[in-house]
Amino acid sequence: MIATATKLKHEVKDLSLAAKGKQRIEWAGREMPVLGQIRDRFAQEKPFAGIRLIACCHVTTETAHLAIALKAGGADGLLIASNPLSTQDDVAASLVADHGIPVFAIKGEDNATYHRHLQIALDHKPNIIIDDGGDVTATLIQERKNQLADIIGTTEETTTGIVRLKAMLKEGVLTFPAMNVNDAETKHFFDNRYGTGQSTLDGVIRATNVLLAGKTIVVAGYGWCGKGVAMRAKGLGANVIVTEINAVRAIEAAMDGFRVMPMSEAAAQGDLFITVTGNKHVIRPEHFEVMKDGAMVCNSGHFDIEIDLKSLGAKATGLREVRNFTQEYKLPTGKSIVVIGEGRLVNLAAAEGHPSAVMDMSFANQAMACEYLVKNKGKLEPAIYSIPEAIDQEIARLKLEAMGMAIDTLTPDQIEYMNSWTSGT
Repeated sequence: MIATATKLKHEVKDLSLAAKGKQRIEWAGREMPVLGQIRDRFAQEKPFAGIRLIACCHVTTETAHLAIALKAGGADGLLIASNPLSTQDDVAASLVADHGIPVFAIKGEDNATYHRHLQIALDHKPNIIIDDGGDVTATLIQERKNQLADIIGTTEETTTGIVRLKAMLKEGVLTFPAMNVNDAETKHFFDNRYGTGQSTLDGVIRATNVLLAGKTIVVAGYGWCGKGVAMRAKGLGANVIVTEINAVRAIEAAMDGFRVMPMSEAAAQGDLFITVTGNKHVIRPEHFEVMKDGAMVCNSGHFDIEIDLKSLGAKATGLREVRNFTQEYKLPTGKSIVVIGEGRLVNLAAAEGHPSAVMDMSFANQAMACEYLVKNKGKLEPAIYSIPEAIDQEIARLKLEAMGMAIDTLTPDQIEYMNSWTSGT
């Protein structure tokens, strides 16, 4: 739509929300010093001059700072939502009205609108894609093969998206380089663990206002996100059960002090279920059948397929919204199952996503990954690349500096020792 206050093409809920969004973006910036320093450098160096860039991300206050940094670097950018429930409408409005960034995102948009926005983004004819879940890249490859030659590369920051990229590469359809931002140490060690851990439980608490102390919480998946959720739930006094398919992670969960069992056993014991696996139908009809009356289920994985809501809906005799983002399904047995956030990312559907301080590092990785792709245009084969260690370390150094902390450096004698094989007992 075209707003009265600006001729910039966009589709947001209401531009009059911009003032509130601007204030919230400024507040988030207080906790994002690393990305702020990168933005200032970009403003001087203009690494993205002449580059068309699209970002499919959760439209939050933190994402706003990434978009602003990329524009400062000269990018001709456009932003769409990566999830129908993750958009913060006031932030979207501010990016359009205050920063001149085209945004196509509305909280609660239906699937048809979401896919239309994907097409609008690809109409921008991007050279760089920032993806969150792989939908833009997959749509490009499937439907816009004529645009593949324009692509310098893509960046991806989710486990789900990396799984999809690996499948594309295996099938030989990924014809350009992809940066694996998800596995950067300054991303998954902090964003996945501390960010997901805090924001997931924040979403549950905001939506339900239940006391977690004393509850039995079942965490499906013990990757970095699952570790963070389990750690935070334990810290709030919950009794935590972990379900896993990976034997090594299951042992780790047990040694971290959690009970480990299959979902078929955990289903009858849990008061709250949180899926963070990246896979589909982790909670299925046979699990719903044995759950307690009033059991709550939610998802913090990227797509809304981890909980088989279609089967639950088909079986339910009634459905009502009991609180914002909280729906109660009535089953033929008389008991109910409560679904939080429609099975979508609960930390964004019912809360505000990860805290700014942790997204500071994640989006610093995104910004510098884009710069790396541009600097190495034409030099990288179609493949999935890790963030170079030098970039990872530089982001960590900047974060430490911003936190007012210092670390030791090796002495010349220590450097010599670490590079020698002749010294020993």
